[in-house]
Amino acid sequence: MLVSIIIPAFNEERLIVACLKSVDGALAANRSYGFAHEIIVVDNNSTDKTALLATEASAKVVFEPVNQIARARTAGANAASGDWLLFLDADCLLNAALVDDIFRLITEGKHVGAGSTLYMPNLPWWAAGMLHFWTILSVMFKWAAGALIICNARAFREVGGFNQTLYAAEEVDLSRKLKKWGRAHRLAFTILRKHPIETSPRKVELYSSREIFSQLFRLLLNPWRTLQNKKRVSIWYDGRR
Repeated sequence: MLVSIIIPAFNEERLIVACLKSVDGALAANRSYGFAHEIIVVDNNSTDKTALLATEASAKVVFEPVNQIARARTAGANAASGDWLLFLDADCLLNAALVDDIFRLITEGKHVGAGSTLYMPNLPWWAAGMLHFWTILSVMFKWAAGALIICNARAFREVGGFNQTLYAAEEVDLSRKLKKWGRAHRLAFTILRKHPIETSPRKVELYSSREIFSQLFRLLLNPWRTLQNKKRVSIWYDGRR
C-alpha cells in the first residue's frame, strides 16, 4: 500500500519545514502498518524559499504556476503514485495518533475517505466559537476541512477530483462527490474526531474580525458567485503570511 502525502504551498517558508518534520515523525511512529509513502510538495508559484526548503527536506517538489488551491492540489494528485491520497495544508502539524487513525481506516477497507476535525491554538473567543460551529457542520454533514483530506486514489480520479472553478470550499465539494461514489460502492466517508489535526490560527492573527466576518457574509449571501471569484475570497489569496 502506497500513501501519497500532498502538500500545496504558496510562500510557506516559515512553516513548511515544521510541517514536513511532523509528517516524517507521524509516519515513523506508524511503521508497523508496513505502508510505503511519498511526500509531494506543490510549489504554487511561490516567490520565497518554499521549494528549496521542501527539496532540502527530501520531498518531491512539483510546480503549479496558477495560484489556486484546487489547481495546486490537483497538480500534486497528478504527480502522485499512491493508492491513497492524503492532502495536507502546509500550515498544519500532523500527529502520530491521527495517522494511526487514518492507517487503521485504510486497513479496515470500509471507507472511501475521511476528513478530520481541527485544533487551532490560542484563538480569541469569537474565533473559537466559529471553529466550534464549523466542527458541528463538518461532523454532521461529513464535510472535510481543507487542512486534511484522505481519499482512495481511484475514487478521487473517478469523481473528477477537485473542482477547479472554485477558489475555496473545493474540499467540501470533493467530500460531496466522494460520499456519492462511496454510497455506490458501499463505502463510507467520515470525519475523524479523536485526534484533531493542528492547523495554524494565522488567519485570525493576520485579519481583523471585521475582515473575516465580511468574508463570511459574502459567502452566505452569494456562495457560488463568491467561491468562483478569486477577488471575493481575498483572505485565501491576498498573500498575507
